[in-house]
Amino acid sequence: MQPFTILTGIAAPLPEANIDTDKIIPSRFLKTIQRSGLGRNAFDPMRYNEDGSEKPDFVLNREPYRHAEILVTYENFGCGSSREHAPWALLDFGIRCVIAPSFADIFHGNCFKNGILPIRLPRDVCEALMQDAAQGGNSRLTVDLERQRVIRPDGEEIPFEVDAMRRRLLLEGLDDIGQTLQHAPAIERFEQNRAASSPWMPSIVLT
Repeated sequence: MQPFTILTGIAAPLPEANIDTDKIIPSRFLKTIQRSGLGRNAFDPMRYNEDGSEKPDFVLNREPYRHAEILVTYENFGCGSSREHAPWALLDFGIRCVIAPSFADIFHGNCFKNGILPIRLPRDVCEALMQDAAQGGNSRLTVDLERQRVIRPDGEEIPFEVDAMRRRLLLEGLDDIGQTLQHAPAIERFEQNRAASSPWMPSIVLT
C-alpha cells in the first residue's frame, strides 16, 4: 500500500449528503476481486447517462476535476452496503483523501485499509473548502497527515484528528497484510518449530 504523508492535489467539490456505496460503485461492477479497473465506473450513476455518455454537469467529468485526488463532500459519505469495492473504485480513479462532516463507519475503516485518508471536518469548514475547490485550476489543497493539517490555497491551516494507530499505518503504508508481514520472522520460526514437532501438519509459507 502506498504511504500517505503529504498530498497536494486538485480538490473536487461534491455538495451532496448521504452518497451511498451503490452510487460510489454500483453492485453490477462487484464481480471482480481485482482492485484495479474500477475507477472508470466510480460514481457511475452520477457520471454517465444510460447510453454510456458522460453527464457534462457532473464535477468529475469536468476539467480540472478529472484529475482530482481530494474529494470534499457532505455528511454520511459511504453509507449503504459495506462493499470494499467502494474505496477500491475511489483509489483507482485517483482519490487519496475524502473530506466530509461524517462517514459511514465501515466505509471509514475500509478507507484506511486501502490507503485513503478520510477526514472529518465540520460542515461549515467543508463548505469553505468547496469554495476553494470551485476555483478550478487553483483548487489545489494540501493534506499533511504527519502534522494533521489541511492547508487552504490562501495558506490557512485547518487541524484535523485521526486515530493514532490508523495514522501510523497510513504513514508507513501498511495494510492488514503488511502488518502481518512485519512479524514474518516470528511466524516462520513458529512454523519451523511446529513442523519439527508435528510433521504431519501442513506448513504455512510466507511470500
